[in-house]
This record gives sequence, structure tokens and C-alpha cells, in this order.
Amino acid sequence: MSAMPESTGTKSAAIWMTTWGIVGVLAGCAPSQESIQKSQGYYQEGVASLTSDRQKAFVSFQKAVQLDPNNKDARYALGHIYAIQGKFPQAEEEFNAAIYIDESFSEAYTYLGQVQANQGRWEDAIKSYRRALANPLYPTPDLARFHLGRALAQTGDLQGAMEVFEDALNVKPPSVPPALTNLELGRVYYKLGYTSRARETLTKVATLDKGGEYGTAAAELLVRMKKQ
Repeated sequence: MSAMPESTGTKSAAIWMTTWGIVGVLAGCAPSQESIQKSQGYYQEGVASLTSDRQKAFVSFQKAVQLDPNNKDARYALGHIYAIQGKFPQAEEEFNAAIYIDESFSEAYTYLGQVQANQGRWEDAIKSYRRALANPLYPTPDLARFHLGRALAQTGDLQGAMEVFEDALNVKPPSVPPALTNLELGRVYYKLGYTSRARETLTKVATLDKGGEYGTAAAELLVRMKKQ
């Protein structure tokens, strides 16, 4: 799943409403400056405890949203917890709420796409990833491109998947392990019948991740290719 975004003044720990509901929550009275500051404090408290005590973090993020419904980072964080719990409808609500607050919130679009993909909603996921990539200031576009490539491959658009994976590999520094992106690209080359490209790319993966999960998968596909 995706990573927690970087909030203002605080780098978050690395880790993954219906429209009327959003309007109902966000259209109320604007929170006071004191509430906004307290909300941010609870958000930072949640980030600090996220890896060690997820339930405590969840409560902190809930308090942050109660104090300031427009705290997009807290909503994203709640969506993250719901997502890793497999509570996809709730996660989707929180990511949509975060996007309603900030339409350029690419991290939320990317995570929303992953939630949709986990439910087999590939077309919806593709739209979410593309909206994430519409923001030229998105700091980790290779993440959205990687997931977009997977979604396109699932829908049978192998040419599109190939182009997206190739673009993802051009992002420096990468936020997705290059071995993983190359593995997916090698699989697409193989399915497209680009045998030489597939072999070259998979060999690179086997070298980059020798003995690892991605390297092992690449080596197995290379063996299969030799037998054909």
C-alpha cells in the first residue's frame, strides 16, 4: 500500500464519504485556530505511535478530525488504517474526504486507486491514478505510475502498461524498488512477445535483487522462457 504523506513541519512515518457526507461534514462552521492547532497536535501524536500502537494512533487521528474536519492529513491517515484493516468502504470515504479538501492531493488519489484495485474496480483505480499524475508537483509519481501499470495490465492494455512502467523507471530518486518495477515491466514485455527485452529486463531484476523475492520471480520466468 501507499506511504503516509509528509505533513507541514512533520515528516510522517513511512508505511498504506460519500460526496454528500463530505459536504455535510465540511460545510459546517470553520474551526477556531486553537482547534486547528490541537488537531495538528493529535495528528502528530498519531504519526508518532502509528508503528508501535495502531489503535492509539487511530484514536489520535479521529480526535484530530473531530477538532478540524479539514485536516486532510488526519483523514488520509484514517484511510490508511482502514485500508490495512481491509475496511475498504471506510478507507474510500476518508480518502475522498481528503481529496474534497485538497483536489491536488495526489497521495490520496494514489491510495484511493489501490483501495479500488483491491476490490477489483480496475477502471476506477485507473482514473484515480491518472488524477494523481495530473499534479505536476506530485513528489513520487513513479508510485502512481507503477500501480497504474498494474491496473492497465489487468484490463488487457499491455501497451499502455509497458509505457507507464518505462516512465516510472525514469523517476529519480525512485519511491518504488527498481527491481519490482523492472519485474512488472519484464512480465509485460514477455506477454507482448518482446522476448529480447523481457530477457534483458528480467536478468537485470535477478541481479538487482539476487536471492530476494523479486529476483527469484524473475529467475523463475527466465527459466520458463528457456523451455519454450
